[in-house]
Amino acid sequence: MYNNDEKEEKEVEAIKLIDSAEILADKGKGEEAIREYEKAAQIYLDLGGYIKLDELYIRITQIISQFRNNIQATYRLKSIIRKTEELKLYEISAKLLIQLGNISFRMKDWETAGESWKKASDYLLESDPEEYRNLASILLLEAGQAFERSQLTKDTGKQLILKAVMILNEFDELYKQEEKKAHSLLINKEFEAAADKFYTISTYFKKSLENLEDLLKDAESKNTVLNAKARFIHFVAEYQTFSAICLTATRNVEFNDRIESLGLDSIKLFKESISLLKDYLFHTEKDFDREIILRVTFDTMLLSIIHRILNIEEIKCSDYLLSELEENKALVKKLKKSPYFKIIEKIEKAGLNDALEDLLSVNLGHFEKIKNVLISNFQEK
Repeated sequence: MYNNDEKEEKEVEAIKLIDSAEILADKGKGEEAIREYEKAAQIYLDLGGYIKLDELYIRITQIISQFRNNIQATYRLKSIIRKTEELKLYEISAKLLIQLGNISFRMKDWETAGESWKKASDYLLESDPEEYRNLASILLLEAGQAFERSQLTKDTGKQLILKAVMILNEFDELYKQEEKKAHSLLINKEFEAAADKFYTISTYFKKSLENLEDLLKDAESKNTVLNAKARFIHFVAEYQTFSAICLTATRNVEFNDRIESLGLDSIKLFKESISLLKDYLFHTEKDFDREIILRVTFDTMLLSIIHRILNIEEIKCSDYLLSELEENKALVKKLKKSPYFKIIEKIEKAGLNDALEDLLSVNLGHFEKIKNVLISNFQEK
């Protein structure tokens, strides 16, 4: 610990170092300026002057961002970030990471940009989740968009975009809790209560849809917007469908109107989601995104299931999926190879009951754990 006189001496020394750093920076001597700033920062660190420390590190990043050599800039930033992370100065680390993300993005280093913005988002939420919720969401969105530009991290990018929207709408944790409750109710065969839970979850995603375009208005890629919108439409329709299936499982005729209402709305939404994904896929000549292929055929499979539950046969769901895609023969071939497409054909040819065993053999995403309960209930009918 320093006594008052020693503390004043140290503060004077720090001020002199900062003045020296500013003179060097004005002369374009960035490296020398940064070294002087770092000496001053160490003094404030020893004195516990974290507010001043924040200002100094931000000034350092401003100088670094002016480096002509981006590789040198990222190297210096990473070095400083390691130090602030060791000291658990999360807010300062986040601000530095934002700058690292900006520089990396300009360099088209998508992975480093994405990782930097994601980590900055995590630090801000850890530091003060209420104050930084919006900024953390935006950073997570930017991280997702950066990751989506790289073939190695495309899937991670899509997941982060979804998480960003959930955080912004404040239901990321609530959604998990509610789904867990719905699963427990379903396993206990409390079908009506489970239906209510699944419907509640669908309303969270519906609320997100309302402000999704505003959140994504600055998105770099049109495909980012399209994919995010299709996925949230899918989630609304999917949870409504599972709510309808749970009500069907009660075998209570009093729920018929609710089942029909949920089913018809889900059909409309599934068609919208399928159309968006078809538009995305149609303009790809080869190397189709496997996840998108699975998603669009999965949505079509759920569409065919809800059609059967409501006894609607206005159009074959397989025809709806493949319509207007005939010119892209490679895409049609890829869609037909999906395990979900085979189930669609089975439902159309033999009916839903005959396809139940096939449903048990495919992965149903986050409903994988509960599919046995629902399917076994239909088999008992």
